[in-house]
Amino acid sequence: MSKLNLRISYADTDQMGMVYYANYLRYFERGRTELLREIGINYKELEEKGFYLPVLTAECKYISPAKYDDVIIVETRIYEVTAASITCYYEVKLDEKLLVIGKTKHAFVNKDLKPVRIPKDIKEILEKHLGY
Repeated sequence: MSKLNLRISYADTDQMGMVYYANYLRYFERGRTELLREIGINYKELEEKGFYLPVLTAECKYISPAKYDDVIIVETRIYEVTAASITCYYEVKLDEKLLVIGKTKHAFVNKDLKPVRIPKDIKEILEKHLGY
């Protein structure tokens, strides 16, 4: 599991002073990027090799809002690895209070946006860190 601390900026909030709901998907992306980096998969290098990870599905369950200047923790885990996709699971917390849970599923595609099998070396790393 990867843990990323983020301070909520004023620009991330709505008129009620709470994080705008769609911003949690941005937090998921940042958490996923850090998780991949921590396990040895650099997303920029992946793209340089001609692989991309577009989102197929995104799910969020909102439990409690984060507010301006809160420092939240985005916990990210690899939930599932298939031949050509990965799914990540997220928990967003304020201290120990659970705010949001979610999942994103990503296809592996080439530069032409055609689905491809995850390269063996990358798949081995991902599978080694299932639930991490």
